[in-house]
Amino acid sequence: MTLMQLLGGVGLFLFGIRLMGEALQDLAGDRLRRLIAALTKTPVRGVLVGTLVTILIQSSSGTTVMTVSFVHAGLMTLKQAVGVIMGANIGTTVTAQLIAFKIKDFALPIIALGVALSFIGRSKMRRYMGNGLIGFGLLFLGMTTMEEAMKFLAGRQDLFLAFSHHPVLAVLAGVGLTVLVQSSSATVGLTIAMASQGFLPLGAAIPILFGDNIGTTITAVLASAGSGREAKQAAASHVLFNVFGVLFFMLLLPVFTQVVLLTSDDIARQLANAHTLFNVSNTLLFLPFTTPFVKLIERLVPTQGIVHETGPRFLDRRLIAAAPAAAVDAVRMEMVRMGVLALEMLDFVREAFVNDDARRIDMVNENEKLVNELNREITRFAAELGQASLSSDLASVLSLYVNGIGDVDRVGDHAQNIIELFEMKQDQHIEFSPTAMAEFTSMFDKTRGAFASSVEAIRLEALPDMAEVDRIEDEIDNDEKMLRKRHIGRLNAGVCSPAASVIFIDILSNLERIGDHSRNLALGVSDVVRLREGDISHGRS
Repeated sequence: MTLMQLLGGVGLFLFGIRLMGEALQDLAGDRLRRLIAALTKTPVRGVLVGTLVTILIQSSSGTTVMTVSFVHAGLMTLKQAVGVIMGANIGTTVTAQLIAFKIKDFALPIIALGVALSFIGRSKMRRYMGNGLIGFGLLFLGMTTMEEAMKFLAGRQDLFLAFSHHPVLAVLAGVGLTVLVQSSSATVGLTIAMASQGFLPLGAAIPILFGDNIGTTITAVLASAGSGREAKQAAASHVLFNVFGVLFFMLLLPVFTQVVLLTSDDIARQLANAHTLFNVSNTLLFLPFTTPFVKLIERLVPTQGIVHETGPRFLDRRLIAAAPAAAVDAVRMEMVRMGVLALEMLDFVREAFVNDDARRIDMVNENEKLVNELNREITRFAAELGQASLSSDLASVLSLYVNGIGDVDRVGDHAQNIIELFEMKQDQHIEFSPTAMAEFTSMFDKTRGAFASSVEAIRLEALPDMAEVDRIEDEIDNDEKMLRKRHIGRLNAGVCSPAASVIFIDILSNLERIGDHSRNLALGVSDVVRLREGDISHGRS
């Protein structure tokens, strides 16, 4: 029964952290996504970003998973990643500081207030705040449950004497416990609970916290499994950073313990302060040596040669659980890649017609395979992400991106249709007149420009000038009608052959449809920007 109570307390504690983290992410909304995407050009900025993101998602493991994913995707260098990982270690100490507050008696009233806000709150922000309060209350309810479960150990301090006499055993215990529960915060909470009950003296508890910092690196190692060499370097940097820090502070354990004793008279606060002091001091010691540390990692885990990627680059399913906002942004970035491939297809089509270059046929077909593969992978990823705990705003943004993916895929289809018409033109030895070629290039360039502008708007998440978008779309529609009419006139005058006429008119139809999909994309990114600004008045038509 006592064991079940202890496990239940750990479960409440972990669920409280998770609920609080999800609520903070919802409250942060797009600001979290922008924070994750912020440039981390220097290690110091990386530390700040890592600290803030970890505080928001309440999980250093989540931050390191994101970091490994970003390094794998090429969005972050190893040097930038090291800074973020240092910051993640600092950010996770906030949970320990919260635990040390003596407000366990208010856990149930806090939960009651959270439930009231969550169920009665009229605005999304109030409901998010309610969920955060529920998680906050469960955190302390879990602590109380764990402490109650360990009262049977009263008077059995002898069970923990080995940790006092052999600090290395305490470090190993911290490593093992953190690997087992997959949460450094849970290990810290359990350690504080035992120390508060008088079972662990400060000198034995601090090494357990050191071990907890090593044990938490297993998440980054697991996240790098199956990823590229760069991701493995990021994981290795997390492991070595924490291991080196623990080795250094173990040598100074007596001095470090005395410093911690000066910070408070309460052992719970002392341990929280020890956790913070260790991670902040370790970061300050390492920051000046970031560059040589990165070189050491690169020597220990050498970078592989150039690997050509054909599948998705940014989609990492671990992001779905670690940070849904980052996962939604991964969909956007992968859609931009897809759009660039479709743009290349249009460029190949133009070169084929203008230069009579049949080599471009295979290039278009190869890109079409890549576009189709990305379409399938993004759709599958988005479906899985849609099942996660997304805020309503993130769910709406994801839905808009999924719609946009369909438009990009259809642009690729139309590009392939046009290259097939070129192939037919080649097979039948059909020539376009100079007038027809001039008309083709004029409308093609206008259509290609409209699509390129929409892809760029998605990349920058910039609000398109919809009046200009509509004007260009009207021009493309009018051009299609006018050029069709002119061509029929040339056909009736006997200037061109019926076979050439069929091909030319089919090309015009495909270009007009590409214009439609370009406008849809512009509308979609407009809706995304307006949604994030709190105004979704402009709808998709």
